[in-house]
Amino acid sequence: MMSSSAILPHPIEPIAELPIDDNLAKALLTSMAEYGEQLQGRRIWLACSGGRDSLALAALCVQLYQQGRLPFLPQLLHVNHGLQADSAIWAAHVANWAKAQKIPCTILQAHVNGHDEQAARQARYDVMRAQLNQDDVLLLAHHADDQAETVLMRLIQGAGVNGLSGMHPWRVQTQDAHRIIVWRPWLIVQRASISSYAKRLKLPYIDDPTNDGGDNVRSGLRRDIMPVLAKYNPNVIDNIARSAQLLSDAQLTVKAQAAEDLKQTEVISLQLPSAQRVLNIDELQKLPLYRQRQLLHYWLGQDEPLPPAKQLVDDVLSLSQRHDHDHQTELFWQGRKQSYTIRRYRQQLYRLSSDWLKWLELPLAEQTQSLFTHTESNLIGADIHTTGRQPVPINLRNDDKFTWQLQILPNEVMPLLESYKVESDKDKLRITFAPLDRNQRVQTALASRPQSGKKLYQTLGIPSWMRESLVVVSVTLINKESSENELLENDCPIEQPILLLSPLENWVLASDKLLESNPHYIESAISSCLTVPSSF
Repeated sequence: MMSSSAILPHPIEPIAELPIDDNLAKALLTSMAEYGEQLQGRRIWLACSGGRDSLALAALCVQLYQQGRLPFLPQLLHVNHGLQADSAIWAAHVANWAKAQKIPCTILQAHVNGHDEQAARQARYDVMRAQLNQDDVLLLAHHADDQAETVLMRLIQGAGVNGLSGMHPWRVQTQDAHRIIVWRPWLIVQRASISSYAKRLKLPYIDDPTNDGGDNVRSGLRRDIMPVLAKYNPNVIDNIARSAQLLSDAQLTVKAQAAEDLKQTEVISLQLPSAQRVLNIDELQKLPLYRQRQLLHYWLGQDEPLPPAKQLVDDVLSLSQRHDHDHQTELFWQGRKQSYTIRRYRQQLYRLSSDWLKWLELPLAEQTQSLFTHTESNLIGADIHTTGRQPVPINLRNDDKFTWQLQILPNEVMPLLESYKVESDKDKLRITFAPLDRNQRVQTALASRPQSGKKLYQTLGIPSWMRESLVVVSVTLINKESSENELLENDCPIEQPILLLSPLENWVLASDKLLESNPHYIESAISSCLTVPSSF
């Protein structure tokens, strides 16, 4: 059988009956008790590289399970991403060790886009996430030394309260509607304790030579910086871990305040998570400056796993404070999940996803629908009234990300037209959906006269990126008085605009006869619906 010099030369033997480390067991069991309610009924996996930390955690789980102190035995997940010459040997070694301990083990293959540690880490998480079902738990062996290194790394990078709170012992992670839980029960345990335990058990773990090579920031801190800091304070690892916990508590307070501030400043009618998020600048500026920064940080980072950079927050704050009328400034942010453009229109800030902006540029086609065909039926015994109450769907624009659809209730539209003395040939009734022409003059119910072009956009407050997504809904009918006029050889159609729509707003258009009824009746008869797939 092939071997690897990185694997400690201890034989693979059952470890269930060997002595348990009380401190390591206490940390695991205490964490399990804290999150016991969330763990109920969930499948639990343990990410096992075969290294000292993950193999030690797997060994402890086997021992505690055999003693009846742990109610579950996790399934091991080992990822072979082929970055090392011996990667296949290591995978086989983990599988053999798991078989000897009678613990389930799955070997996964991953393709790494790149050669750095971050790319390898991302590949591992991606392939493990794909293996896990909804709400499964991924158990990780990160410890206090890892936490200290993480906090120092983020301090060097200029992180705020959130970054300096380090790794969390229990975190729900959602990606494309797929939700898993990451559980780290050993964040208060030092590496030295795990090393002593592995040595006592003679665990044949893999000592990856790249871990301490100093070729990345984390391993450099571990090799060069942490020993120096320990000379100044032997408790440096515990102290940094305690600071991370205090900062985690502080971050929860900051986040709660930002969430409350968001309720007061967001424009709810214009929200389309995660495509469009809108803030009211007037409400934003009522807050103290430090809360404005925290709110913008929180607002921008919605729907993203990683927060925005401080520079972006500062730039957005500056954009909100401008007093000139130049609102053409665009700020760009490449998030982990999507890319975004941040723009201002009047007293509103918009965070717009690139997919949303592309969708808004798709052409709109004119469509015509007969009302009569949906108010009567050729089927014998059909309930005419029931048929007319069924909504008629009209797709205005759709792709794989968004669908803009109208729902028309024919029996609700018909009463709106009674004042026009519609002739008996109801098949001539049509409802038309057409893009608003820039030269077309329409009058909203609240306006004193018809408007077109730039004036209409200003009156309604339509930002530039939404102006190609305005649709006029019109009814076309034959007026009996016109058709009975002996001077007319043909019927004279009347086209009456009744509604102006955008994907997120609508405006009733002025008509003396139609507005004799409640204008809200029009909106209930023709409703607009914009949907986003749950996977988006």
